[in-house]
Amino acid sequence: MDMFEALGQTKRREMVQIIAKNGTMTATQISRHFKVTPQAISQHLKLLCQANVLSMQRVAQMRLYSVNPKSVGEFNKWSNEVLQLWDNRLDRLDKIIEREKKKTGEKTNGN
Repeated sequence: MDMFEALGQTKRREMVQIIAKNGTMTATQISRHFKVTPQAISQHLKLLCQANVLSMQRVAQMRLYSVNPKSVGEFNKWSNEVLQLWDNRLDRLDKIIEREKKKTGEKTNGN
């Protein structure tokens, strides 16, 4: 599963936001924010780790989850590329609209 597929589910996005806000957390701490079974939380965390959105570190008997900064960087890079593409498209559209306004204005003023 890739990062986008993993983040396509609302609960998983919420989990990432909670972990990002609070820092490293255990599954138990994360589960306190949701009304689902611990097994469901565990499955979501497993998928997020497989997609490299989260990283998991074992400390004694605990599993600590944190946001993987590399994935955040990859997502940020992708979203910036998409924003740039849209900015370029909208700039071209603005130029077309201005050109059409000038044509229409010339026809109106010339009559």
